[in-house]
Amino acid sequence: MTPESTPRQRRLVIGILIATVLTFTLVTLDLARGGRPDPPALRAAATLLDGAWRFHTGDDPGWASPKLDDSAWGTIDLTAPPGSHDGDVGLPDYVGGWMSHGHPDYHGYAWYRRTLDIPPGPGSWDILGPTLVENGYELYWNGRLLGGSGRLGPDPRLVGTRPTQFALPADAAGTRGVLAIRAYLPPGAGAAEDGGGLHSAPILAPRPISDGLHRAQWERTIAGYVVDAIEPLAMFATVGLALWGWPRSGQKGFLLFAAFALAFRAARRLNNATVAWTDLQDLSTYAWLASWMWVPAVAAWTLAWNRWCGRPWRSVDGAAIVLASIGMAGALSHAARVTQGCRIASILLLVVIGIRIAREGPMRLLATVTLASIMVAMFGGELLDPLGVPGIWFPFGIGVSRTQYLYVLVIPLVAMVIARTIPSRDTVPR
Repeated sequence: MTPESTPRQRRLVIGILIATVLTFTLVTLDLARGGRPDPPALRAAATLLDGAWRFHTGDDPGWASPKLDDSAWGTIDLTAPPGSHDGDVGLPDYVGGWMSHGHPDYHGYAWYRRTLDIPPGPGSWDILGPTLVENGYELYWNGRLLGGSGRLGPDPRLVGTRPTQFALPADAAGTRGVLAIRAYLPPGAGAAEDGGGLHSAPILAPRPISDGLHRAQWERTIAGYVVDAIEPLAMFATVGLALWGWPRSGQKGFLLFAAFALAFRAARRLNNATVAWTDLQDLSTYAWLASWMWVPAVAAWTLAWNRWCGRPWRSVDGAAIVLASIGMAGALSHAARVTQGCRIASILLLVVIGIRIAREGPMRLLATVTLASIMVAMFGGELLDPLGVPGIWFPFGIGVSRTQYLYVLVIPLVAMVIARTIPSRDTVPR
């Protein structure tokens, strides 16, 4: 391929830039919408159930009963500091879990209880469940299970906590009852110093006020993970571009392995949205996938860029395969030192490839910048943490990770590199 771009390549690059700008604009609008505070009129008509709750570690189905004497239980205050939010999505009214309330390092079941007076009137009332719980919960009204997040019991299945809306019994208006929440943090689950149990209080609201608040909660949750859905779609589109251009390209080896790397990164990023929005994937599966999916992606990128300058170096291919094997073993066995060593070795291997590309590869500037951006996106912990670069920002009050920001740059760069390898119909690949 000649250094000058062909008309087809220019059209592809222009299309990539237009698609990037349009997608960025739409995502920004969604972040702005999701980051808005709950409508004041709706919040004024609802009751945030913060304040003191009775609390007890352990598990007993009888603790859901309204007849239980819980006067000897401890208390946990679910009142959030003004302006507090969680450090991931930006969910408001964030409070520390039971580990910051006198139960450090506790894993297992625990119960929250409080007495609640439902205002009289002809309407129906709902409980909007807590939007952030580690890791699963069940909500009871006067001993009756209304629902929850995940499945608790002998064989728990824990999923991501999402906005939930539970209808109180039709005759609840004008009565007093007991709201009980059974929460579960499994043994071995990673948790911060303020982890465990409820990180936000439920909300009591009449219908249709509850419908409006529930919708606002979902808008915030969608915005919190929209980037994790849109970026994988863009990656899969780039894979399609690579496969479409593969038969005519002179960079067949690069395109093949780049498509493989993009597909793995897309699947890994899409897992975040899947576990946040649906029950399709439980948290243990999510954690297992996250622990090793970076390995084949790094190996594929190494093999791809090793082919950018023509004949690949066999020593680099061999080192990439060996590192992938060791990295996979370290990830699956939770050997942190082995995993970290493989990541550092992979960085060094990509640096060697980058030096070769900068010296003799085609499209040296574009290719070098693209490879460097991929490295920073994949190895942010090693390359950016020492520089003090924050791992997450909160534009419009919604959390966007630095990896998501970086892939806003990586995806169009990779797409443009791929587009530049696809010759016109009358151009013969080298």
